[in-house]
Amino acid sequence: MKGKGDYSFPRQERLKGRDEIREVFNRRKAVSCAGAKLLTLKNGLDHNRVAFTFSRKFGCAVERNRARRQGREAYRHLRGELKTGFDLVLLVYPGKDDFASRMQQLTELFRRAGLFEGPRIQEHS
Repeated sequence: MKGKGDYSFPRQERLKGRDEIREVFNRRKAVSCAGAKLLTLKNGLDHNRVAFTFSRKFGCAVERNRARRQGREAYRHLRGELKTGFDLVLLVYPGKDDFASRMQQLTELFRRAGLFEGPRIQEHS
C-alpha cells in the first residue's frame, strides 16, 4: 500500500475491462450526490481498483477527458485515507465541474459509502 503522500495512480489500481466493470454494476452497493454516483464492490485484494465512466449525455471527448483527469487527480489526493479491498466505479454526470467541486464530490461519495479509514475532520472554506 502506498503512503498518504504518494499521489501516483499505478496500473494495479485501475479497474479495466468490460467484464470487471459490468460485475461492479451488477453486484454493487451505490451512493450518489449531485453530479456523480459511486458504485462499490469488495474485491478481496489489498488495494482498491478504480474506473471512471460517464453518462451517455456527457458531451464531447474533450469534456469527458477533462472530467476523467480531474477525477483521477481527486482520487490520488484522497486514496491514502481510504479503506482498501474495493472495486470502485465513479459514474459522472454532465455539469460544469472544476477540480474543487470534483474533489468535493468524491469526498462526499467516499464518506457516504463509509470508505474513509478513520473519522474525517470536516474541512471549512
